Amino acid sequence: MDDMQDWYSEDAATFGDRAAGAREQAGMTQKQLAKRLGVRLATLRAWEDDLSEPRANRLSMMAGILNVSMMWLMTGEGEGVDAPTDVTPVNETVRDLMIEMRDLRADLLKRAEQVGRLEKRLRAAMNETPDA
Repeated sequence: MDDMQDWYSEDAATFGDRAAGAREQAGMTQKQLAKRLGVRLATLRAWEDDLSEPRANRLSMMAGILNVSMMWLMTGEGEGVDAPTDVTPVNETVRDLMIEMRDLRADLLKRAEQVGRLEKRLRAAMNETPDA
């Protein structure tokens, strides 16, 4: 894997990684970007930390402000920013561990959403009146 070419690829980076990288290369702070997008700083931080993702209208605005394509923000393909040049190279084992951790984090987020949906269904079921 060519580290520079694949730095922001779907396998190597998350939406949050790409959003933060593009913001940094645009020379903006999180606070500045949040203000331009019309969102709270906590919202932008959640996006960059991969705790949530923006809706399509904010994604479009973000892409325009950061001068990247929406597709690049989502998948790493298309018009984006160059990989950082001041990065310490990592060996294959470290890279594999980072990818595995990123995959596990994504799975945990999906599971947390599933638990939330189940809790909602359980509350609804508990509030139903039993048939007489």
